[in-house]
Amino acid sequence: MVTDPIADYLTRIRNALLAKHRVVEIPASNLKKEITKILKDQGYILGYKFVDDNKQGIIKIALKYSQPGNIPVIKHIERVSKPGLRKYSNATEMPRVLNGLGVAIVSTSKGVMTDKQARKENIGGEILCYVY
Repeated sequence: MVTDPIADYLTRIRNALLAKHRVVEIPASNLKKEITKILKDQGYILGYKFVDDNKQGIIKIALKYSQPGNIPVIKHIERVSKPGLRKYSNATEMPRVLNGLGVAIVSTSKGVMTDKQARKENIGGEILCYVY
């Protein structure tokens, strides 16, 4: 049993990148699906596919690498808000990852979004992870 499914999700991606895998399979949940959509929209992964296995489902993520040197596009992926210590931020104090070059994924009352979208909509929430 996994006590922190988001940390498990991020660790599976991190481990697959270190092992130079092209595809990683992760148990699905609605929150993980939303994070995956954001990673695709921001250009950190090639694509994804939701597979129904008559249980909880699986997310298949195609990882993205730069062509010369086969270097992963995701340099760093880190869990911020943990079950033991939740991190929240309002819209004015929303963190900027690498001075705007990275992305903070935030869970808000209007759904999961990036830090830039949260600032634009003037809404705060729980900071799930940083990606750059």
